[in-house]
Amino acid sequence: MKSFTIDQQWDGRRLTRFLQKTLPAAGVGMIRKFLRTGRVRVDGKRGGEETVLAMGSVVEIYVEDSLFDAPQREDPFYSKIHPKLTILYEDAHIMLLDKRPGLICHPDEGEKVHTLLTYAQAYLYQKGEWDPRSGFAPALCNRIDRFTGGIVILAKTEEALRAMDAKLRTREVEKYYLCIVHGKMKYPDGELRHYLLKKPDQKKVTVLRKAEPGAKEAITWYQAIDEAKGLTLCECLLGTGRTHQIRAQFAAISHPLLGDNQYGSAKQNEKYGRTNGQALCAYRLIFRFEGDAGCLSGVNGRAFQVKDVPFVREYFPDVVIPQI
Repeated sequence: MKSFTIDQQWDGRRLTRFLQKTLPAAGVGMIRKFLRTGRVRVDGKRGGEETVLAMGSVVEIYVEDSLFDAPQREDPFYSKIHPKLTILYEDAHIMLLDKRPGLICHPDEGEKVHTLLTYAQAYLYQKGEWDPRSGFAPALCNRIDRFTGGIVILAKTEEALRAMDAKLRTREVEKYYLCIVHGKMKYPDGELRHYLLKKPDQKKVTVLRKAEPGAKEAITWYQAIDEAKGLTLCECLLGTGRTHQIRAQFAAISHPLLGDNQYGSAKQNEKYGRTNGQALCAYRLIFRFEGDAGCLSGVNGRAFQVKDVPFVREYFPDVVIPQI
């Protein structure tokens, strides 16, 4: 018999998932048999397939020791990947990753290996913190466009994924961006408020002044930091998190982002030698949680920032972005 005390990682998860992880040599059928025959007890009571675990509960498993220590076969996919990550923060539940421009967030039909998510999963697998057979896969809580750099949040546990998703939906995470736009802003700071319509067959979003069916409100606050040679460096704070929000909204007021050929002019971007994607970086996150932070307590009340924004150095070399 072996006894286990449930920690935060397994709080709220099913007993069957815990047994699959704890008894790697036992198949699903064998685990069901153990439950039917009373060989698994939770706080002294017989466990079942519908049993949900709680932190602090004690699980007693009455099976042979060999089922606990089955040899782990090397995963042929994740074991061969060389993760290329810049990690800004990591604890037992989440990671904050600085994605480089050009790297996609999720695998797609054209790329399965060289993605931020694949690198992160391979990193955790090679550290021994994640088993692809565990039933849960580490997941990104937010995403940014391929040619946008900056901070992406990764949940290492199912609990963290649920918690961070809730915090993002209730706007308890402040997202700051740096961008360079064409032209000089009429006002040094302000609010951009539009409605964005994304049709399934279109890659671009349509910017609307008034609400229409299917359109979602988009709010961005900006502040101009510096202006030079027909370009303006801006800091933006997102009030909402819509697809292409910053890119589309600035283009709608005749200030498209430098390097953004999709919403701006390729000819205009070529004049500045910017042909490798929009000058946009999700450079800072501030976590301001209301109430109990739970498994996210490690970041509550803290701010995180990327160490470098290359396009700022290139086009505004005299501007120093304060580190926090």
